[in-house]
Amino acid sequence: MDAGDPGEFVVRRARAEDAGALIAVDSLADGRRQAAVRRWCQEGSAVVAEGAAGPVGYCVVEYTFFEQGFVSMLMVAPAARGRGVGRSLLDAVAAACATPKLFTSTNVSNQPMQRLLQRAGWSPVGLLHGLDEGDPELFYLVTTA
Repeated sequence: MDAGDPGEFVVRRARAEDAGALIAVDSLADGRRQAAVRRWCQEGSAVVAEGAAGPVGYCVVEYTFFEQGFVSMLMVAPAARGRGVGRSLLDAVAAACATPKLFTSTNVSNQPMQRLLQRAGWSPVGLLHGLDEGDPELFYLVTTA
């Protein structure tokens, strides 16, 4: 299976040696993001969706948002989008979350992410102006306990 095939994949905790493959999956991985991916893999805060040919997406949960879980990154390879990868990653991190609340955010302009979150049972909980000029940030919540 390549990243574009509708096939089986497993979700597992990312390891340090996964960083290069996750960077390759990430369509927005500039130098700063590449360093973050390496750090997330080393810290164990990332999970990866992996098919037979390798990773097709990853998700990161950090616990720095008012001491609650926060999905700080969800990335699915462009060829694997619309195949359940993002939903599986969100479901996996919600099931493993160490706090009773898990938050995330996305820009108002990111309609695909908003649809994914709503289909996955997340609720909109707030709007923040000022991060990206002209594109407010929408915050979402799912309860985990």
